[in-house]
Amino acid sequence: MRRHVPRCLLIGVLLAATHMPFVPIDGVAQVITSGPPACPGVALTFDLCPVRKGSGYDQPLMDYLITHRIPATFFMSGKWMAKHGPEVDHLLSTDFFEVGTHGDVHAHLPMHDADEQRTEILGPVKILRDRYAHEATLFRPPYGEYNDVTVAVVQLLGLQFIQWNIESGDPDPTLTAEQILTRVAKRTKPGSIIVFHANGKGKQTRHVIEQLTSNVLPRKGLRPMTVSELLACTPSPHD
Repeated sequence: MRRHVPRCLLIGVLLAATHMPFVPIDGVAQVITSGPPACPGVALTFDLCPVRKGSGYDQPLMDYLITHRIPATFFMSGKWMAKHGPEVDHLLSTDFFEVGTHGDVHAHLPMHDADEQRTEILGPVKILRDRYAHEATLFRPPYGEYNDVTVAVVQLLGLQFIQWNIESGDPDPTLTAEQILTRVAKRTKPGSIIVFHANGKGKQTRHVIEQLTSNVLPRKGLRPMTVSELLACTPSPHD
């Protein structure tokens, strides 16, 4: 359970402790888990966490997404980017993809103080800005873990805090493609944000995505969108 601290006190302490400039954003900072429930779309999101073995990149999955021009959002860790320069370039140059960040070394954020969390969160943001001239605005915490300090730091940095409302479980080697697909299909609804992995940890991910995009979503009257497209979605009168 997260321990809640009065927001005005927390922000004041963070500003003093980390010397961070305040970057105002509209409304109160929030952890986003889904888009508008009336939007006829879902966000397919893929984490790119560092791996100890393997290539760290699911090329067959990427080939499928690109061949079929399926919008998707990728959350890259700094450690992953350090080993995948050409892949970063390719993802950034694909106009129906969106890139966010996923921490620098994939640390457990609640175990760290405010300054350490800021360093972990800013690492890949700086890499994308300085090396690739890309301004990343979407952030997802490693392991999906966070506390009130994380939320405040993300707000102060002017980033959008993106989680999910459907966890595919695709890194679990004991799950079959059918089990993952059933799990995801049952819960998918308008505005859903679904988390998968594109770093090769999901052995069944490509097959699940193929079935999801060719059968499940069309049957439900839904279409893939990037996270930003989903959050800005305004349903037409005919949707």
